[in-house]
Amino acid sequence: MTEKALDLTISIVLYANSFELVNRTIESVFNSDISFKLFLIDNSPTDQLRVLAKDKRIEYIFNNENIGFGRGHNKALELALTRSEFHLVLNPDVYFDPPVLPTLLEFMGKDKEVGLIMPMVYNFDSEMQYLCRRLPTPIDLVLRRFGGTFVDRLSRKRTEYYEMRDMDYKRMFTAPYLSGCFMLLRLEALKNVGLFDERYFMYLEDIDLSRRVSEKYKTVYYPDAFVYHGHAKDSYTNFRLLGVHIKSAIKYFNKWGWFFDTHRKRMNTEIEYYSNSDKRQK
Repeated sequence: MTEKALDLTISIVLYANSFELVNRTIESVFNSDISFKLFLIDNSPTDQLRVLAKDKRIEYIFNNENIGFGRGHNKALELALTRSEFHLVLNPDVYFDPPVLPTLLEFMGKDKEVGLIMPMVYNFDSEMQYLCRRLPTPIDLVLRRFGGTFVDRLSRKRTEYYEMRDMDYKRMFTAPYLSGCFMLLRLEALKNVGLFDERYFMYLEDIDLSRRVSEKYKTVYYPDAFVYHGHAKDSYTNFRLLGVHIKSAIKYFNKWGWFFDTHRKRMNTEIEYYSNSDKRQK
């Protein structure tokens, strides 16, 4: 007998996270009125977080090593491809109200051209995060990370453009890069463009996947639903993670082009607003 299709499959990659923080994320999922399967992919040194898998709708996978963000989610995605139409890549520091997932799923169900959607995202202190992005150039990432006072004006201007602050975040629009903290994906799109590129251990794998999806599908920011996200920016304070970030950036630009990336230029300008009637507007 064929397994009944779920409304949604979900994956959370763990690494020595706070029990309370992850449990709040799981509770957000369980409070949603949908059928789902939740995969907890644990890259931690120990399996102490196994206790979170206290419901049959949760499948816990302990890797006994840190295999990275994209490779971890791919383990769940490979299991999800035949179980549902949609999959949520979710960070363990995100929580949301019960209507969020049903609302986003309803929207994606109405527009088969949407391959990826992300809601509005707030910090825990209710400050909005600008997580819709244009595809970065090397200078964008350098200025964003290392820009000091002497380049503050240039850094601020470039960052505002990169974070799409020229767009009205109260309206729906397309974006070639949507943050990996909350990526609601159409699995059919992933069958066409592929899963996360496992050459990235951590960082930029979400840019890579977003741009591949946006080449063939709509990638949409949806502000009528919102979530809360911790947004730690660990690579800003941890030199080891900064090194990981730099290595990922080198892999990304080696793959797509450093200064000559014709797709980047096109995709960064082909950005559109949506009206409530689903009509596309320049």
